[in-house]
Amino acid sequence: MSTLVEVFQYDYALRALLASAMVGIMCGVLGCFIVLRNMSLIGDALSHAILPGVVAGFLVAGYSVLAFFTGSVIAGLVAAVLITWIQRNVRTREDAAIGIVFTSMFAIGVMGISWLTRQEGVHLDLKDFLFGNILGISDQDLWLTGLVLVFTLLCVAVFYRYLFITTFESVVARTIGIPVGAIHYFLMLLLSFAVVASLQSVGVILVVAMLITPASTAYLLTHRLRTMVWLAGLLGLLSTTLGLLLAIFFETTPGPAMTVTATGLYLLAVLFAPQRGLVRAALRRWRKQNRILTEDALKQAVRLSEASSRLPRQALRERMSLSNWRLGRLLRQLERQGAICLQGPLLELTEQGTQEGYALVRAHRLWETYLVQKMGLELDQIHEDAERYEHILPSHLLDEVEQSLGNPRLDPHGSPIPEKYTGPFPSLASLRQDEAMLISQQQISHRVRAELWSLGVRPGSRVVLLEAGEEGVRVQVDAEERLISLSLAEKIRVEPCMPSST
Repeated sequence: MSTLVEVFQYDYALRALLASAMVGIMCGVLGCFIVLRNMSLIGDALSHAILPGVVAGFLVAGYSVLAFFTGSVIAGLVAAVLITWIQRNVRTREDAAIGIVFTSMFAIGVMGISWLTRQEGVHLDLKDFLFGNILGISDQDLWLTGLVLVFTLLCVAVFYRYLFITTFESVVARTIGIPVGAIHYFLMLLLSFAVVASLQSVGVILVVAMLITPASTAYLLTHRLRTMVWLAGLLGLLSTTLGLLLAIFFETTPGPAMTVTATGLYLLAVLFAPQRGLVRAALRRWRKQNRILTEDALKQAVRLSEASSRLPRQALRERMSLSNWRLGRLLRQLERQGAICLQGPLLELTEQGTQEGYALVRAHRLWETYLVQKMGLELDQIHEDAERYEHILPSHLLDEVEQSLGNPRLDPHGSPIPEKYTGPFPSLASLRQDEAMLISQQQISHRVRAELWSLGVRPGSRVVLLEAGEEGVRVQVDAEERLISLSLAEKIRVEPCMPSST
């Protein structure tokens, strides 16, 4: 820390810090439009293609920052025009045209600088142009970078709507009369300005990293362009300033340190971005898999409970081929959700769990019916697809499927399709003495309907509770008395009697 304090007591360090901050903001903001337009390779091309402009500027005016700036901008525009012309008029792929132009212009620039350095009295270092020399920033360089930054930000603010629509809807923009080509070349002009302004900071090779990486990081953090522009500017500022501080602290070259810092921030966003990060995606996948497994456990519990209301854990474990630890975790989760009650080695479904489980069974069997009747699949081809659809497709779509199939009662395997649960129903066991109700048409399972049928009780029958005890409930059904077990009475749905008309 004391080293950093000592360094920033010198003017050259403060100039370097200020120049780095301005370059980071400028490259971050412009990089948003470069990344969204899939022009990252063009940014790389322009950064390399400006070297002939440096040579031409030196030949005209000597070692002059303004001459370097002017020559580099002209060279960048020439490269942009050549790339576009080759792409439109020569049978060459777009990326190949970019590679041909920028490599040839870069080679010409390297040859020109090498020739100049052999001349007497010329002090041009190719390394400074390639990798930057941030600690050698002069006041004139600082003023030039500041003017370019202000001009770039003003242009983005003024022409934001045009940049927005030509970036996302170029066809619509051309239809309503916006000069898409002019906007493209104007963006190339701003890009050339940014590349030249970054020449002393990170050099022509690494400037593409400052154009692409902060913008790509911001792209992972938001879905809105305006927010992305602000974030990219802040991330560019953080990358360059923090990179410079790390370079001073570790006594390494500033340009590569800025690039590594920007890449580090990008990797953090790749891992931990709120919506697009790998950690969030893995968490979503884990939650989805856990939900599907929990729903499968509930569905299998419902199927097994048709034979007995109290289900041994071992039977469910064997049906699902799960370890005792995994099954225990699923059952505890279902108990917290109110779907089951755990009673030692046994479990019992609650009313809520029964409804949810039969809803899954209904979805599975309806999708199997749809795949056979509408898609023409064989019986051995439908199970896996139905397993997938029952967990991911919404209930309103399932209602449409049921209606399109004509409200089938049986699936292709001959198993009954449970009816849709449409609202809470009181159970027969919940009635008060001498209270009258009707047996509901909607029962939670075919097993309940079958047991009612065996007792001679039909849906719509009027039932009156006479007595409730440990042995069960004694009811009067259509003038006949019936004794129904308590476990069955808790599952039989009843509904109020319709008032008689007078």
